[in-house]
Amino acid sequence: MKTRILGKSGLEVSAIGFGCMGLNFSYGHALSREESVALIRQAVERGVTLFDTAEIYGPFTNEEIVGEALKPVRDQVVIATKFGFNIVDGKMAGVNSRPERIKAVAEGSLKRLGVEVIDLFYQHRVDPNVPIEDVAGAVKDLIREGKVKHFGLSEPGAHTVRRAHVVQPVTALQNEYSLWTRGPETNGILDACEELGIGLVAYSPLGKGFLTGAMDKDTKIGENDFRKILPRFTPEAMEKNQALVDLLKRIAVEKMATPAQIALAWLLARKPWIVPIPGTTKLHRLDENLAAAAVELTAGDLVEIERAAAEIAVEGQRYPEHLMKTTGL
Repeated sequence: MKTRILGKSGLEVSAIGFGCMGLNFSYGHALSREESVALIRQAVERGVTLFDTAEIYGPFTNEEIVGEALKPVRDQVVIATKFGFNIVDGKMAGVNSRPERIKAVAEGSLKRLGVEVIDLFYQHRVDPNVPIEDVAGAVKDLIREGKVKHFGLSEPGAHTVRRAHVVQPVTALQNEYSLWTRGPETNGILDACEELGIGLVAYSPLGKGFLTGAMDKDTKIGENDFRKILPRFTPEAMEKNQALVDLLKRIAVEKMATPAQIALAWLLARKPWIVPIPGTTKLHRLDENLAAAAVELTAGDLVEIERAAAEIAVEGQRYPEHLMKTTGL
């Protein structure tokens, strides 16, 4: 597996990481703990070194799974987790990034992960009631105490990134980024990363499964599947958005690859400090995703993709309105 460095931080990770959320959270088809541990360890065997989790996934249980799976190889991997939500009766209950809450979450995550230090600690969503300088200061304290190595932000606005970076250098931003979610190109996030030397960890790089080509307007989404509430996953939206999948399929045939591999290869070609973190519950999908690192897209390929994608209007917001309001702050 090739590696990349997240910005100027010196934090080296595999070119493709592993998003662990879907192992037992959000998509309605959770693996058992044993199956999850086995899949994570198979990812390690294949060269993956960046694993992403959060206290809210489960809640709590995803971190426990990741910790158990990676305990034998702790010194070979980078574990990222997140703070920033209140959890009440096992459910997300608004944002909370007060410094005392951040430090309490860190202590809990250290125990659940079974580690002495968190490699990368993200604010999961910006808390409008807490100045970002206070958030960065709290993580700075944790870094001084040796409990955290690197500071990250998920779905912030570019101005927030700059303010935080003054207090504590930001190693990575984790934003949704893919061929059908290109906000980082227009909202200043990529520019901020370039300017400040910050890496971008792209979550949902396969459009929550849609860009793999495995879904269409007739796909039935389960009631416990997070995608059930997403505007882009209505039958009407999926029918219109099929044009983007068709583009990926056409390029994939030319490259003897799969649509998912083209989608990931496109991201890798954008910037050398972008690291996608696709998730999966299936070993063959893991192998497919990781093979994308070997897919070479030429300058001509990228121009063709850009030209074709520019003619496709993506139907639907990526989140419903109440969740969109928590991003880009």
